[in-house]
Amino acid sequence: MEFFNSAIDVLQTLVVALGGGLCVWGGINLLEGYGQDNPGSKSQGVKHLIPKLM
Repeated sequence: MEFFNSAIDVLQTLVVALGGGLCVWGGINLLEGYGQDNPGSKSQGVKHLIPKLM
């Protein structure tokens, strides 16, 4: 029975470590996405819209 308790402790540690790693990875991906926001590129859409309105 001690073997199973030891195995469960190891599996719990692995699951917690995996969850923490996925959380950090997701946070980094979110921050990289916000870094892609370039206000200069957003203004290009207005230049394409204005000639169509006139």
